[in-house]
Amino acid sequence: MIVNIFKKISPEWVLRIGLGLTYLYSGVGLFNQPALWRSFLPIWYAKFVAVVLPVETYLRLQGVVEVVLGFLFLAWLSGKWGVKIASAYMMLEMAFILIFVGIDLITFRDIGLLAAAATLLLITSFPAQPEELSNKK
Repeated sequence: MIVNIFKKISPEWVLRIGLGLTYLYSGVGLFNQPALWRSFLPIWYAKFVAVVLPVETYLRLQGVVEVVLGFLFLAWLSGKWGVKIASAYMMLEMAFILIFVGIDLITFRDIGLLAAAATLLLITSFPAQPEELSNKK
């Protein structure tokens, strides 16, 4: 019985919920307590940002963007394009973190988030056709 319940759960929605909650968590944190997140910015990037606007302001803006992306993942009405935009953004963000921040104690998380966002982008861009599903049985 439990197996039948799990068969009905869409992998797309599992990814959407997980990534959406991730972005809501970080977005709210960035907006409400930017000072706690400042240490996650590489020093060179914080200096670059500070030329344009205060780092705390940047982090709050990043928080707003992440909350919006979280809602794009979670809202059924955002449609495939909303999910594709949020997934592509998350892929770029995670790739930039991996490239420019480097390896540290939380790199495993960034690799997993990059893979989850890439998988969701693939699922929403190239959905399985009914005949492909029937051949797998």
